[in-house]
Amino acid sequence: MENIYGYLMKYTNLVTGWQYRFFVLNNDAGLLEYFVNEQSRHLKPRGTLQLAGAVISPSDEDSHTFTVNAASGEQYKLRATDAKERQHWVSRLQICTQHHTEAIGKNNPPLKSRSFSLASQGSANSPGVQRRPSQNAVSFFSVGHHRLPAGKRVPIMQPDHLVDVREMMSQAEGQQRDLIRSIECLPVSGHLTSLDQDLLMLKATSMATMNCLNDCFHILQLQHASQQKGSLPAGTTISWLEPKISLANHFKNGAAQNFPAEINKPASVREEQSIAEPCQLTREPEEINPDEELEDICDDKEDDLGAVEEQRSVILHLLSQLKLGMDLTRVVLPTFILEKRSLLEMYADFMSHPDLFIAITNGTTPEERMIRFVEYYLTSFHEGRKGAIAKKPYNPIIGETFHCSWRMPKSDVAADAGSNFPAHSPSEQVNLSKDVEGQAELDYYTVKFVAEQVSHHPPVSGFYAECVERKMCVNAHVWTKSKFLGMSIGVTMVGEGILSLLEHGEEYTFSLPCAYARSILTVPWVELGGKVSINCAKTGYSASINFHTKPFYGGKLHRVTGEVKQNATNTVVCRVQGEWNSVLEFTYSNGETKYVDLTKLTVTRKRVRPLEKQGPFESRRLWQHVTESLRDGDIDKATEHKRALEERQRNEERLRAETETPWCTKYFLKDGDGWVYHKPLWKTVSAAQTQQTDTN
Repeated sequence: MENIYGYLMKYTNLVTGWQYRFFVLNNDAGLLEYFVNEQSRHLKPRGTLQLAGAVISPSDEDSHTFTVNAASGEQYKLRATDAKERQHWVSRLQICTQHHTEAIGKNNPPLKSRSFSLASQGSANSPGVQRRPSQNAVSFFSVGHHRLPAGKRVPIMQPDHLVDVREMMSQAEGQQRDLIRSIECLPVSGHLTSLDQDLLMLKATSMATMNCLNDCFHILQLQHASQQKGSLPAGTTISWLEPKISLANHFKNGAAQNFPAEINKPASVREEQSIAEPCQLTREPEEINPDEELEDICDDKEDDLGAVEEQRSVILHLLSQLKLGMDLTRVVLPTFILEKRSLLEMYADFMSHPDLFIAITNGTTPEERMIRFVEYYLTSFHEGRKGAIAKKPYNPIIGETFHCSWRMPKSDVAADAGSNFPAHSPSEQVNLSKDVEGQAELDYYTVKFVAEQVSHHPPVSGFYAECVERKMCVNAHVWTKSKFLGMSIGVTMVGEGILSLLEHGEEYTFSLPCAYARSILTVPWVELGGKVSINCAKTGYSASINFHTKPFYGGKLHRVTGEVKQNATNTVVCRVQGEWNSVLEFTYSNGETKYVDLTKLTVTRKRVRPLEKQGPFESRRLWQHVTESLRDGDIDKATEHKRALEERQRNEERLRAETETPWCTKYFLKDGDGWVYHKPLWKTVSAAQTQQTDTN
């Protein structure tokens, strides 16, 4: 076949975004190469992917995007100009991939497969019938293994034998499906039933085993890639990653099955009239007076494992119904794994160190301000988690909001003697906002926070915080995408935030790490993972931060590393390492080192309006009955209230669809792919400065 070439857009990262690159499909070599432009085609490619064993996937985001997942684990996310061009590239790439994958397979005959036998269920001699209550469920199944003759050594696997491994993995998938069917075909009563806790455990752990095998296969692929490119650099650790092989059609009960949105839907209960009827509320923004807010006395630490221990059989049954890689967005999870707060309030708890937030703008140089922002950013995640147990906050319903504020004594905010930021003039104090009027005499700063659930599918939250006195604000939108990973649940935080320091005319763009709930069958715990970036286009400073998941072999938990650079000179001005929930070490370019013990940092309690003064869609009032029931340990009652809220949301969504009525947000406005607060501080300050200029 002829080679094909042309321009495609390639996604780099949240900061750089999409960039046009010139791509060449080399059919003879089985390579996809790209160059900066067509003129540089005679130079060395900027990047190359081996297509043997690769997976080419059209994206469901739109009709233009597709991904190329190489066997080495590397991925290109590409975008064509239209659907027709995407189909052309995808078809040619798939043909080339298939040709070179089959060529490897022909040169390396498959290995003999392992034998797998399942005891007959109907036989009187069946181990299942004769099994004693104390007998382990695993003994119900027998798996035969081939033994190597004495003195024989296992040959070192050659790179091309990865095709054989892939084939064996495919066979293991089929055997695993047979295992699930055999368990689910058992009777619901008797000595051995389909709901036997040992068998439920076997279903769940067999899925985890498949996940583990996929991780091991990916490690082999990495080793294969390293043999082609040279040895891995010193100090490299191989970590558990998401599986690279699609485990399609897992856990089907015989015929094809569609998983319902509500896996553990409770029986119908009578709903209170005030909850059952759709709320006809004004969507006009409400100005919250910080003076009405009181210091929060709620302290719901999530340290109780009682409910999780008691509901283990429910967890096992739930896990046995999920597919590996399944999107959990539309899955209603059991109530007992919930935290006693909404996701919107969790975002507010990331602001629990307002002194560090306000101190960012006090930096005297762009370098110092970037470093201060990195210090604040890394200290925000520890308090955002309530306790060491991994529980899930409430999924906000569309239109839900959360308001709070913090008061920070000015004496507690770090400042520099050389700070050259002028005080606000009397005219500015009047024009910025009514809330600022008269605050020149106050001895504290006020940080205000508002969050709103702006979309239900996909679930997108917008949040905004500002300190008017210091002319700084942060605006962010986050789309939470959760996936089932076997014995873990992964949550990707898609979106970005922008910190605006109006006194300096600087904007800092940042992203958020992924979160993982690990060991969900025993003691669930949280770890963060992924690479995030912080960038200030005006000053040319950027930061790159890596949240490290625990390596497959050795290594520490919750490790984080990062560095701050001056982009123009590529000079590293600060390095950071440590644990994001313990101690962080900052090393500066002048040789100085600073340690921050997050467990000893002072947490400033947020201020929240009492429930009786909150609107019906404010988080704490909206979820108050669920929260009270969880505090009382009444899981059934909490589930009833939770189901009532979710049912109301579905009814209102159905009504809007029937009447073709679009949803109107209250505080945030759509801006391209993101969401922006309706009255951000940069607009208020700009208007005040314009008015002052006109007056002069």
